[in-house]
Amino acid sequence: MAVIATISSSPSTTSRTDAVLGHLAQRVQRAGHVVHPIVLRDLPAEPLLRADAEHDDIARAACALERADAVIVSTPVYKAAYSGLLKAFLDLLPQTGLKDKVVLPIATGGSPAHVLAVDYALRPVLASLAPSAITPGWFVLASEVTRLDGGEVSIADSAAGPLAEVTRVFLDAVAGRSLVAAADAAHRGELLARSVAVA
Repeated sequence: MAVIATISSSPSTTSRTDAVLGHLAQRVQRAGHVVHPIVLRDLPAEPLLRADAEHDDIARAACALERADAVIVSTPVYKAAYSGLLKAFLDLLPQTGLKDKVVLPIATGGSPAHVLAVDYALRPVLASLAPSAITPGWFVLASEVTRLDGGEVSIADSAAGPLAEVTRVFLDAVAGRSLVAAADAAHRGELLARSVAVA
C-alpha cells in the first residue's frame, strides 16, 4: 500500500479537471492505496503567491506532498500552459520537492490544440523537482467529461480508456518503487544482522 497525493490546481470547485482527478483517485483507492488530496485553491492566496513556505497551511500541504510515495498532478490548461495555482505551489517547493516519487501528470482543456501541454509545459517543470519517474500522462478534452445530477461524473470512452491505461502504468511504477524500497530495507537488515554477528 502506498500513500498517493493528488494535487488539484483548478481554481473552480466544479471543474472538469477535478472530476477527472476524482475518477483517478477512485481507481487508486480501489487498488488498495491511500489518497491524500491537496487542493491548491483552498490554500491562502497571499502566502501562496509570496512563496511563504512557513505559513501553516502551506507547510501542511508541502508536508503532505513530502510524505507521499507518489503524486497525481492535475491541471487545467490555460494559454497552452498549466495553471497559475500550480506554478505558485511548485515554485515554493525545494529543488528536490518530488524526490523518490512517481508522478502522473493529467491535464484538461477545451481544445485539442493544447494536447501537447502535458509533455511540453507540465512534464519539464515536474522533472526539475527530481522525481524518480514521471509516467505517461494524458490530456482530457472538456467535452469528454460530463457532470451528472447527484455529483456523479461521466467520462467518454475516448478518454476513459486512455485514463485507465495511464493509471495502470502509474500504479505499476508505484508498485515497482515499493518493491525496490522493500528490497533495500531487507538488504539493510541483512547487512546489520551480519555486522552484529561479526561483532
